[in-house]
Amino acid sequence: MRFLPFCLLTLICTSCYKSKPEPVDSNAFLSPTALGKLTHKKLSEVSGIAASVQNPGALWTVNDSNNPAEVYLVDENLNIKLTCKLGVKNRDWEDIEVGPGPVEGKHYVYVGDIGDNNGRHEYKYIYRFEEPVVEDGKKEITIRRFETFVVRLADAKKDTETLMVHPKTKNVYLVSKREQPVVVYELKAPLRIRDTLTAVPVTSLPLKQIVGGSISPDGNEVLLKNYDNIYYWNIEGMPLVEGLKARPQILPYVEEPQGESIAFNRDASGFYTLSEKIKGEDTYLYFYARSPAQQ
Repeated sequence: MRFLPFCLLTLICTSCYKSKPEPVDSNAFLSPTALGKLTHKKLSEVSGIAASVQNPGALWTVNDSNNPAEVYLVDENLNIKLTCKLGVKNRDWEDIEVGPGPVEGKHYVYVGDIGDNNGRHEYKYIYRFEEPVVEDGKKEITIRRFETFVVRLADAKKDTETLMVHPKTKNVYLVSKREQPVVVYELKAPLRIRDTLTAVPVTSLPLKQIVGGSISPDGNEVLLKNYDNIYYWNIEGMPLVEGLKARPQILPYVEEPQGESIAFNRDASGFYTLSEKIKGEDTYLYFYARSPAQQ
């Protein structure tokens, strides 16, 4: 209880703009191109995507709650190229990231078991393993070496569906969903597996229903999305928390059936979005290319 006043003070002091952002004209990215159509039965409830480093042009993805604890590598046509099995439970996997980790020069997959629709779980889990490379003839592997980070939010039990890893600082960020304003939480690197990690609130945003996010590979741009909008910040080398204090642009967005996934590609020439497959509606992997004027 002694920690609660500190948390509330932190939120008050670090909150950025106070009103809901208004749509603004943005020529940062073009209208999207529909790539692959989602038809694979294994990709039934896609809840996060991340661009692969070790497998150029491919994406990592996961399904959410009560699906198999499997991570899928897909191409832009949404064909599964590799299935990675983890010997854990998929309580509510909501996001996935590729980012730096403990060994310089290596790349790691972060899987966020961070969902909590009813706000009742004391702990969240983040799984991290070195990014695999597709090998000829191998369609499925078991990830035997991975780290499990046990995480609690400092102030309350909440639903979070957004996991981001900063490519420079290696800090990990979670964003709450079922409140307005939403709260951004930070786990400072290096992450340690021996103790429960406390994710500390570092800012609040007057948004709601945030379900996905991505930081560009150079750390200079941030995307967050809900079911209706994509919010974009160019933070120009500022610390992430400081950059988020600016009012974001709202990008043109083709609304998806239940779009919860967003990710920059590896050269930041654009970003992808992907929705869950909803019965009776077509679902596509969309790519929003950067406008030539912004390159």
